[in-house]
Amino acid sequence: MLQPGDPAPEFSLPSTSGKTVTLQSLRGRKVVLYFYPKDSTPGCTREACDFRDRMALLQKAGAVVFGVSKDSLASHAKFIEAQELPFELLSDSDNAVGKAYGTFGEKIMYGKKVIGTIRSTFLIDEKGKLAAVWSPVKVDGHVDAVIAALSGGKAPSKAGAKKGKR
Repeated sequence: MLQPGDPAPEFSLPSTSGKTVTLQSLRGRKVVLYFYPKDSTPGCTREACDFRDRMALLQKAGAVVFGVSKDSLASHAKFIEAQELPFELLSDSDNAVGKAYGTFGEKIMYGKKVIGTIRSTFLIDEKGKLAAVWSPVKVDGHVDAVIAALSGGKAPSKAGAKKGKR
């Protein structure tokens, strides 16, 4: 598993913006790259909405957020529209980037071993190194942990949250 201090694996993925996003193109910015199993499912929707609702704090900390799953760009577009997500989603259709980041493999789901996406988040610094790694991720409270890492360990206040669709 990747660890803080490791170089983040390079990637090039199609985005809902209509462009291809590469790690190289993000140099000089803090990047929150979160991998999730599937658009429009309960846990993935809660996680996306938590990022949405805390976007002001994430941006204040200088971060750009990207969600990654194997879903198609069409599926991502519907998910963005339904949940009013203010960030791009990237399509990793063959799980190649997920495998490079160690987010695709064996996991326990409903008590059974399955192969799939392991919910994980990576905070990448301006030089392309991993500043923090969360894997596997428990959805509740996770975005606050990301904001705390971006803010030098300070826990965020709820003042930065907005009420949104759930």
